[in-house]
Amino acid sequence: MDYLLSTENLTKQYKRKKAVDRVSIHVKQGDIYGLIGRNGAGKTTLMKILSGLAAPTSGSFTLFGEEGVRAGKIMNRVGALIEEPGIYADMSAYGNLHAKCMALGVRNRDTEKELLEIVGLSDTGKKPVGKFSLGMKQRLGIALALVGEPDLVILDEPINGLDPQGIAEVRNTIERLNRERHITFIISSHILGELSKFALNYGIIHNGQLLQELSGEELFEKCSRKILLNTPDTPAASTVLEKNGITNYRVTGRDTIEIYERLKETAEINSAFVSAGIPINGISVLNQELEDYFLELTGGGKNV
Repeated sequence: MDYLLSTENLTKQYKRKKAVDRVSIHVKQGDIYGLIGRNGAGKTTLMKILSGLAAPTSGSFTLFGEEGVRAGKIMNRVGALIEEPGIYADMSAYGNLHAKCMALGVRNRDTEKELLEIVGLSDTGKKPVGKFSLGMKQRLGIALALVGEPDLVILDEPINGLDPQGIAEVRNTIERLNRERHITFIISSHILGELSKFALNYGIIHNGQLLQELSGEELFEKCSRKILLNTPDTPAASTVLEKNGITNYRVTGRDTIEIYERLKETAEINSAFVSAGIPINGISVLNQELEDYFLELTGGGKNV
């Protein structure tokens, strides 16, 4: 498969510490790619490399079909909001956008107004950005990242510190831009529950290393409600399940089966095994939250 962006063993080392350690991610055209990790996991460093703000120590990446140094020549197709938005607090939203347009050589007089409308700030007039709410500042940061009509936008923790309304505003803006303008997004966050509401694919990073890369469907399957069955004879148990009309299941280990249907019928399912003479060591219903799955994957701990 051809990817808009892919990395190969990308590494960034500061003295003895590897902030990014052999990371290989794959982002498709039109994707909303969620980069998940705790604070300090290496997300920001990785995004700085991908947006041209830092150079890797080793490894490589391909962007828009161009590799390595050649990719740097097309960084004008990449917009980025890394850490806090670089804004002038005493200027209006329009003034900030105009300054960015001038710096990038964008001369279309309608650009500032169009971007303000896109992010829902067209009614802010001459109000200084310093008096904006945090959510408004984040949306202005997204508008700044959109100057020059990039095909890829990289956003570092765009919902961090926002109240529920601010989170919803930023989320709706990103979804609309992805849907209507076909912009590809890479978004980092340590707030898995919120990111899961709009990201399409995920990379989970911990201590600078990529632990998993998976689709939204795969992630929700891992975290969905299910019956967990423990038996020493999974082949025979599978036969019993299918004879009883249960087909939405998966053998996940030498002695475990996960069942994704008829979750209220554990007693009936257990009775079917007893009748068939299949030994059952345990049967229970699990409902794992996304954050719980992340903690399990990364070894527990807080600050997620």
